[in-house]
Amino acid sequence: MSRACPVCGGTQRFAFLERDRVPVFQNAPRATADEARAIPRALLRLVACESCGFVANDAFDAESMRYAGGYENEQSHSGVFEAHVETLVDGLVRSGVRGKRVLEAGCGAGAFLRRLCREGGNTGVGFDPAYRGPDEDLDGAVRFVADYYRGPTGPDAGFDVVISRHVIEHVPDPRALLHALRAACEDRPAAQLLLETPDVEWILSHCVVEDFFYEHCSYFPTGALRYAAACEGFRPTRQSALFGGQYQWLEAVADAPEKPALPEAAEVERICALARRYAREVPARIAALERRVAALAEQGGVAIWGAGAKGVTLVDLCDPERRRVACVVDINPRKQGRFVPGTGHPIVAPEALREKGIRHVIVMNPNYEQEVTMQAGAVDPTIRIHVADRL
Repeated sequence: MSRACPVCGGTQRFAFLERDRVPVFQNAPRATADEARAIPRALLRLVACESCGFVANDAFDAESMRYAGGYENEQSHSGVFEAHVETLVDGLVRSGVRGKRVLEAGCGAGAFLRRLCREGGNTGVGFDPAYRGPDEDLDGAVRFVADYYRGPTGPDAGFDVVISRHVIEHVPDPRALLHALRAACEDRPAAQLLLETPDVEWILSHCVVEDFFYEHCSYFPTGALRYAAACEGFRPTRQSALFGGQYQWLEAVADAPEKPALPEAAEVERICALARRYAREVPARIAALERRVAALAEQGGVAIWGAGAKGVTLVDLCDPERRRVACVVDINPRKQGRFVPGTGHPIVAPEALREKGIRHVIVMNPNYEQEVTMQAGAVDPTIRIHVADRL
């Protein structure tokens, strides 16, 4: 590939996945099936860098991504995800994020920032173009701006802690985001960076077909994430796996490191080998998923549980004509009664499973298997639960 890697500038890159006409938005359900099927589509072409291991959608068009009204990615309705967030907040407060000034770039609905400020006695500012809600909360301790964070201006500067959770993977120039976050804490000695993002090595090693989609254009292995942060003036201090290995967590401090070295060659070689294996194996994996979904449909109604990016991607790959999957279930009331972007499958509440005669439910993420089993079983204990990654 001739284009340079946006993380390290390397030009030795290779394509390992190409999907034409994928839905541009995975978390923008539409009011009607026709509107959902008319959503813009684009090319997904993933390339891996042989110098740092970073994976990017080389065909990504930032102009096509305008996060605003209608975007819905709130996950707080799940007890499993709420427990994940609670664990994160508790750990941060215990580690010293108390009485701090906090910036969250890409705060979503603001739940994480509110909890961190409430439990740690912090003050915070959250930025997100899709934010909807009050401009202030917690008696003024938290303020929200319905826009992208582009760098420090006026009162939005001088932060002790800068956080970005599940945002950097949406950004085609991730170092630009890190640069803006570094500038936000320029006058605060030892200010802290906290990042959470998917781990591309987990996706590749498990050959997960539904975890690559258009909204995510930047995928990091652990070494490339450390390297990108160091290049923009952060010294990584701790990195760990979260959420069953699906996510990675990076902590760093804002003091100027020495010129960072590229990630270790062994890690980069491992990522590139996994990407090449993924390219070989994923067509057969998709074909097997199609056969399995079709077989379940013949045994009774089939529903996908989860109208997020994974579920939207799976139905687009395995049931684009809506012949096999009767509906997609989601516990987020803002999605219920709407339709899946791309295919137009109806999104329903769990209570609809019985009336639709659903016999099989496919869970998109193994972390939610027990939670979904309980919720679906409360509607109809005869429903069988299947995990997509084990089909």
